[in-house]
Amino acid sequence: MPNKIKNEKQTKIHAPIVEALKKAYDNPTFQFHIPGHTKGLGTLPDFRKLVGKKALLVDTTDEFDNLGTLTPATGPIKEAEELAAKAFGAKRTFFLLNGSTIGNLAIAMGLTKKGQKVIVNRNCHRSILTGLIISGAEPLWIVPEKLTDWGLWGNIDAYDVEELLENNDDVSAVWITNPTYEGVVSDIASISKICKKHNVPLIVDEAHGCLWNFNEKLPTTSLKLGADIVVHSLHKTGGSMSQSSMLHIAEDSLINADDVERALMLLHTTSPSLMLLASLDAARANLQSMRGQKQLSRAIANAKYLRSEIDKMQNIHQLKSDFGYKTDVTKVFIKADGLSGKRLESILEIDFGIEVESASDVGILILCNIGNKHSDFEYLVECLKKIDTHNYQDIYYLENKKHMPMLTPIIKKSLRDAYFSEKEVVPTKEAVGRLSGEVVAECPPGISILLPGELITEDHLPYLTDYDVIEVLK
Repeated sequence: MPNKIKNEKQTKIHAPIVEALKKAYDNPTFQFHIPGHTKGLGTLPDFRKLVGKKALLVDTTDEFDNLGTLTPATGPIKEAEELAAKAFGAKRTFFLLNGSTIGNLAIAMGLTKKGQKVIVNRNCHRSILTGLIISGAEPLWIVPEKLTDWGLWGNIDAYDVEELLENNDDVSAVWITNPTYEGVVSDIASISKICKKHNVPLIVDEAHGCLWNFNEKLPTTSLKLGADIVVHSLHKTGGSMSQSSMLHIAEDSLINADDVERALMLLHTTSPSLMLLASLDAARANLQSMRGQKQLSRAIANAKYLRSEIDKMQNIHQLKSDFGYKTDVTKVFIKADGLSGKRLESILEIDFGIEVESASDVGILILCNIGNKHSDFEYLVECLKKIDTHNYQDIYYLENKKHMPMLTPIIKKSLRDAYFSEKEVVPTKEAVGRLSGEVVAECPPGISILLPGELITEDHLPYLTDYDVIEVLK
């Protein structure tokens, strides 16, 4: 069987939160509790028409209608988390609201302390850095390979992890982003072996790899490669609603799940949206179903079709694994000769009505999602062929502006100390030579340009053209 899991003919698909919410909808009560819009009657009529009456009728929070609670998980929510843990191959799974960001914050708060060192790749998401600022742990930077021709960060070398561990005997964790935003995959199996050798837990921000456990044509999830804790953004590619994610504790994890849960209880809202939680439950159930398996297989086939068509073009190129590293086939990063990524993005949007995931200085990222039809990609290929054979002038290079941070930081002061130091605001052009007092990280992809305590240089200015002023240390 090509799929990594059984289809729904062999495994009964059960979505407890969805079923409990449906039961509550079918058995309405008189509501004298939050949310105050009271089943949509207290909202703007235009908004109610836009989202639909049914959506507002099921917009409720935990503790009502026998829906259970989120932290600690009880009732249908607990059952849904247990089913998710089984589906993703984890010992324990926590549902997250506020995206994988809150998962990263909880990991930092629950597992790291002030003064501890944490090995982190420089191209991590800003939420990891926010977590370290909160906990007071200090990052030991790994600077991954730079794919200069593509203007991207590449994979993390296991040797670099081992070297840092051997030269620092006070490392409390290794925290790796895999895959990168653009789908570049690192050798987590080798990194995990090194971490186990040094008895240091491995944390993997696998936000962009939540589909991996559901089809063997995709990379292997870090949960199966020895990671201790993994974060997945189901809302990014898994089919759940925006800002809903999951955090998984591995079967043989060195990490105490209770420490993570306590941090989540501090951070999570006390009025969680049952719609978002139900969407996580539904996304997991869908990925395990025959329908979801077909959708995922179609997404992979669509990605391969797009890549094969791009390979036939003269001036448009795709990032692929035969350049010496692995990639997630469903994330297609392309570039066009003579065009910046931002210019290519604008051509597709303005001339053809196509919106892509993101654009950088060199290229654009296209996600081949489980919800896309094959006809979507036929149209995209048709448009790319037109761009490939027409002369589009790229005026974007004249703006002296950059987007993907590819700089090696010059650290002058610890992250937390700098963040809480006295600051002042100065014109950005006058900030060269000063120490940054703020986190500067544009989304997407949320990779840091500057962090508190880092020296601001002339090389930073092309990334700061949208900033009239910047916070610096006094």
